[in-house]
Amino acid sequence: MNIQYKQLNQHDALLMNDLLDCFGTAFDEQDTYGSQRPDTDYLRELLNSDNFIAVVAIDNQMVIGGLAAYELKKFEQQRSEIYIYDLAVATKYRRKGVAIGLIEALKPIARDRGAWVIFVQADDGDTPAVNLYTKMGVREDVLHFDIPITSNA
Repeated sequence: MNIQYKQLNQHDALLMNDLLDCFGTAFDEQDTYGSQRPDTDYLRELLNSDNFIAVVAIDNQMVIGGLAAYELKKFEQQRSEIYIYDLAVATKYRRKGVAIGLIEALKPIARDRGAWVIFVQADDGDTPAVNLYTKMGVREDVLHFDIPITSNA
């Protein structure tokens, strides 16, 4: 394997679509990642934004994994945090260091943006993800809440 890691930019909308396919397959959520896919202009704008980061792992010109992250500018100090929103690797490439490679590729991007930490969530029971992130960082047990944006009043 000769895996290369690439941060996507505004000219990489096709690779972003490949990453969305990878997420859909890896998470078994093809509908979520494919049925209402953004158009090319939207993807270019997203990839050119100051707060979104996409990194892909490529083997033989094929996206075999990737991550989507957001930079969160802090208010209490002049710094930011990077939140890994999604990270996935194609089944046949798992347990070969690709996920670690993706996170390692994100680190210099985070440093260049003035971030002091990268953080990620894992679902309780997602043992492979929990094991990976435990190897790479300090675990914090927190509660996560989804708050609807509509009101019943």
